[in-house]
Amino acid sequence: MRRDTIFYKLFQTSPTLLFDLLGTAPAYATQYRFDSVAVKEAKFEIDGVFLPPEDQPPATVYFCEVQFQRDEQLYERLFGESFLYFYRQRQRFTDWQAAIIYPTRSIEQPTIGPYEDLLHGSRVHRIYLDELGNLDDLPLGVALMVLTILDEATIPQAARNLLDRSSQTELPERDRRGIMEMITTILAYKFTHLTRREVEAMLGITLQETRFYQEAKEEGREEGREEGLQTGRQQECRSLVLRLLTRRLGILPDEIPAILEARSISNLEALAEALFDFTTIADLQTWLQQHPDEQS
Repeated sequence: MRRDTIFYKLFQTSPTLLFDLLGTAPAYATQYRFDSVAVKEAKFEIDGVFLPPEDQPPATVYFCEVQFQRDEQLYERLFGESFLYFYRQRQRFTDWQAAIIYPTRSIEQPTIGPYEDLLHGSRVHRIYLDELGNLDDLPLGVALMVLTILDEATIPQAARNLLDRSSQTELPERDRRGIMEMITTILAYKFTHLTRREVEAMLGITLQETRFYQEAKEEGREEGREEGLQTGRQQECRSLVLRLLTRRLGILPDEIPAILEARSISNLEALAEALFDFTTIADLQTWLQQHPDEQS
């Protein structure tokens, strides 16, 4: 399941979700924006950073890592990149905090000796989704995160409960449709053997209710709008895959962005899933050769 894409989309849509997880919010919390930032050192690119508003006095920067696979050197990388970025941007920030989101404690890096003081201090927050409690008691955005770790037996009913809850909450219609779209996306990733329409049938909703359809209707040109949204999602997916590949493998050969430009969303998503097993550029090139895309 391609959870990075889902979590980054959630954070981009509502950066305040991080503060729901942490249980505390800084000044101007609603003005923070979620972004990825580059650090001018080889292989250093931080995917999840919550930046305070630039038109306000210097404030705290929040680093965020969503980690669903075991990484034996996660903390080495996270603290190395974060501290370097904080050093480079020191005039912009008064302090830093970091949040690491795990599905469960078993995924955490086992060797933490050199970082115990940091991990047990007040600036680093380790969040285990399976320990956050009942979905009904969690903020909607946080509940969506927990939804990603449920098994196939329980996730359909949990998803329907969240849909019912969103419809009963006083939310703007656009936000309600956004939650519906996100839930549909999570289940589509979970049940890869089902079509999007079959997932919608499982949830008891129709295509006409989703954000995608509504935005197309509002524009008054459904076919053209569908093509535009598809292109936008493809570009977003391609950018994320390139960032993940750079973070995993370092500087990429010049031809890689051009190759990915021609790949479909489904092919890019398959690559995003596979790249965590790559250790060299050769692994990437082999995968691209073995998984040609019908549209390219």
